[in-house]
Amino acid sequence: MTVKTDRKDARGLAQLLRMGWFRPVHAKSIGSQEMRALLVARKQLLGKLIDVELSIRGILRGFGLKVGQVTRKEFEVRIWELVKGQATLERIAGAMLSARATLKAEYEKLHKAVLAIVREDAVCRKLMTVPGVGPLVAVTFKSAVDDPHRIMKSKAIGALFGLTPKKYQSGEKDITGGITRAGDAMARTALYEAANVLLSRITRFSKLKRWGMEVAKRRGSKRAKVALARKIE
Repeated sequence: MTVKTDRKDARGLAQLLRMGWFRPVHAKSIGSQEMRALLVARKQLLGKLIDVELSIRGILRGFGLKVGQVTRKEFEVRIWELVKGQATLERIAGAMLSARATLKAEYEKLHKAVLAIVREDAVCRKLMTVPGVGPLVAVTFKSAVDDPHRIMKSKAIGALFGLTPKKYQSGEKDITGGITRAGDAMARTALYEAANVLLSRITRFSKLKRWGMEVAKRRGSKRAKVALARKIE
């Protein structure tokens, strides 16, 4: 019976390395890791801010008070209008709005920090010349790729971010499904959002937009956005 020990595991790994049975793994640079941490922190604060706003809406709805559609700047004023004259609701709203104000202030600090980095980065500014690509998409993509020299062909980026179709082959079966969704989820989401903006919001016409609209006519809008996200890369 084989006895498993740390010493034998280390010897086995060393033998695998001698035989070349491994593939090199890219370790992201410290700058890209710091940028990713900043983007994650910004996203977390934005998520908590939205959660607090939805919680306030939910609490007031239980008393028949509907906030309705308001901008983020008008939100606090609207809440005070609804709870005016109701002591308990005023106390609850005060606490919730205070927490919201703190989250909003800290979120804006990180958001401005991201924008400041993008303004000083030549690669991000170049990426933003692509229709639909804004500061967040540009910096997310740059930090995800990190070192472009490690990618031999531009078409390989689609597979790196999980934007290529899944494939299943077994015997006579040959099934092509949805995208793999492998790799960097944040970069994949950013590219998809850029494609969505390009198809649905940007009115200025371009070759990229025309191509996406032609795909949408043939395959539907969802597949067109995925294909356009892959092409934006």
